[in-house]
Amino acid sequence: MKKLHCVTYILIVVGGLNWLLVALFKWDIGEIFGGQAAAISRIVYLLVGVSA
Repeated sequence: MKKLHCVTYILIVVGGLNWLLVALFKWDIGEIFGGQAAAISRIVYLLVGVSA
């Protein structure tokens, strides 16, 4: 269970940093993975949302 907590914590931090970058610089981490339409980007967003 401790590993799961670490993974969810990391995902929440990544999500928070993503929103910080969007607010300050209008730069989205999802663009690195091919934009919001790309499957890998959607999976990352899904995991961040579920971990919250």
